[in-house]
Amino acid sequence: MAANVWKGHITFGMVSIPVRLSVAARSETIGFNQLHKKDHSRVKQVLFCAAEDEKIERSEIVKGFEYEKGKYVVVDEEDIKKMQPKTAKVMEILEFVKQDEMDPVYLESSYYVQPEEAGEKPYALLYEALKKSGCVGIAKATMHQREHIVIVRPAKHGLLLHTMFYQDEIRATDEFRTNSDLVKDKEVTMAQMLIDQMVTEFDPSKYHDSYRMSLRAMIDAKIAGEEVVAAPEAEDIKPVVDIMEALRSSLEALKKPASGEPKVVEFEKKKRTAGGRG
Repeated sequence: MAANVWKGHITFGMVSIPVRLSVAARSETIGFNQLHKKDHSRVKQVLFCAAEDEKIERSEIVKGFEYEKGKYVVVDEEDIKKMQPKTAKVMEILEFVKQDEMDPVYLESSYYVQPEEAGEKPYALLYEALKKSGCVGIAKATMHQREHIVIVRPAKHGLLLHTMFYQDEIRATDEFRTNSDLVKDKEVTMAQMLIDQMVTEFDPSKYHDSYRMSLRAMIDAKIAGEEVVAAPEAEDIKPVVDIMEALRSSLEALKKPASGEPKVVEFEKKKRTAGGRG
């Protein structure tokens, strides 16, 4: 069962919903430890006090804020708790906006919103109302010593919450503009045809981190004393000279029968047969 990262109430108007949040997604990667090159023993970080020129224990560490160069004010956990706003326990929906107006660039982390037993009916009420209205709720919530702007939206089976970046955290770039005058109408029409031919239902289970899988296979091979085989190099991409011809060739290639399963599927089958870990 996923650990709860926040417990409190969602409120909209006079309606109060006791809920808990759990992490909906997290990235996966291959982790490496730092070893001494000479004898492959683990390397440990040592906490060191520069003023006293000696090692210290973690229990001797306090938080400090540098208000001038080399000058610090100590802030302890009790000081931080006193500053927690009401959004540490109550998530008040401030307004509703249409979901299709939300720019995904603002979305940060995702959480499942689950009702406590006493909140199942108002939870279902908010879920159904959001689904039918096409809206999402904008609220504030304090987690991990930071007050977030969040959106609450209906997903397939329940409510999802996403923390958002603030406006001043979005790296706006003046050069990020598209000159649509560079393309002709017939080129856009042909590109639309190519997109239509490639449209399919969204199925995230089809996609895999092939780099992480290759790293895991390489590690397993080294453990087994086998030779490590390098991954095939990517083919050189040649610049497109004639866009229309490239689009026509792409459409023709889609008409040809598939040449077999993707390599990643073959790799998975091999791992399942060998009982390997991934």
